[in-house]
Amino acid sequence: MSQKIDYQAEIAKCNTMEDITGPNGLIQKVIKDAVEQILRKEVNEYIADAKENGNRVSKNGSSSKTIKTAYGKIGIDVPRTREPGFEPEIIKNRTVVEEGLESQIISMYAKGMSVRDISEHVQSLYGIELSAGSISNITDKVMEEAKEWYCRTLDSFYPVVFLDAVHFKVREDGRIITKAAYVALGINGDGYKDILGIWIGENEGAKFWLKVCNELKNRGVSDILIACVDGLKGFPDAIHTVFPETRIQLCIIHQIRNTLKYIAYKDQKAFMRDLKRVYGAESEEIAMRNLESMMDSWKKYAVVLDNWLDKWEHLSTYFCYGHQIRKLIYTTNTVEGFNRQLRKVTKSKALFPNDEALRKTIYLSTRDIIKKWSMPYRDWGETYGQFVIEFGDRARIA
Repeated sequence: MSQKIDYQAEIAKCNTMEDITGPNGLIQKVIKDAVEQILRKEVNEYIADAKENGNRVSKNGSSSKTIKTAYGKIGIDVPRTREPGFEPEIIKNRTVVEEGLESQIISMYAKGMSVRDISEHVQSLYGIELSAGSISNITDKVMEEAKEWYCRTLDSFYPVVFLDAVHFKVREDGRIITKAAYVALGINGDGYKDILGIWIGENEGAKFWLKVCNELKNRGVSDILIACVDGLKGFPDAIHTVFPETRIQLCIIHQIRNTLKYIAYKDQKAFMRDLKRVYGAESEEIAMRNLESMMDSWKKYAVVLDNWLDKWEHLSTYFCYGHQIRKLIYTTNTVEGFNRQLRKVTKSKALFPNDEALRKTIYLSTRDIIKKWSMPYRDWGETYGQFVIEFGDRARIA
């Protein structure tokens, strides 16, 4: 894959219009550089996503492809992976860049490119001028598809569902408001991840999560074995109102972060060494003994440790299971990884004009992200076997 070009050096070489617009001229180099940068970003994201799901994917050089533009044919280096499955979105196999212009615009929008950037890329690649309104009209075409996706029927049973929220700035009635996108990520009986739904609301709260749980039930979910959530007060009650048999696991990482806020810097290293003997214990009995020991040795942080005791019922759920399930439900990192990808593709959009624009961007980004979720969790057969032993008929797929 070629390296990013030095634009100032290339401009200095130009003496005629032919040097700018001709074969191998400046504009062709700019187009080549722009396309290859996007390709590098795509392959790096694909490999990172595969790694997050426990799958090993490695780069395997590149192949050459010729694209047609308003400035002539341009040779592009397309990255490859050693394992099958990677296919660049911006340059599909066996197609040319001019084909599927609308799908290319939607794909660029889904990757977080601003309307202005898309307009400039389309101009460079195709010699076509598109206004912001035209690009919005093209991306708006997916909203009917988005409505169907948001309302689709779900599986009746999920071994694990992760619930979390990610926040965005939205303009409303002349004010800038922070809105929460409530995300429900489920792992089905076959071990595959899926986004069950995303809801837009002003504040993250138990009342709204109750609404989310009711909608999941209305869309076909009859049972969730374990729900993994952060430490929001009232969250477990909201879930149990709709799914009374669901076990709750509060995110240990969230709890540790919140704890550290109240520990003096000079004590943090020793405190965390003792705390690790609690959340990293072999069993709940050992963990509780170690927590009680901390209550004696860290009396000045009694209020902080009392918080662990108050939440212990839902912090300690993972001790009931074997290593595979523990590793899966220990934290909400699975859904937070998805949230990080959302933030990454929306970082160029610091402010959304309305809820509909936010909903459209989130849907397109989500559609792009979940395409890569093509493999089940590693060792899912062993993990699912533990669910069957623990939950019996509730864990059996109909």
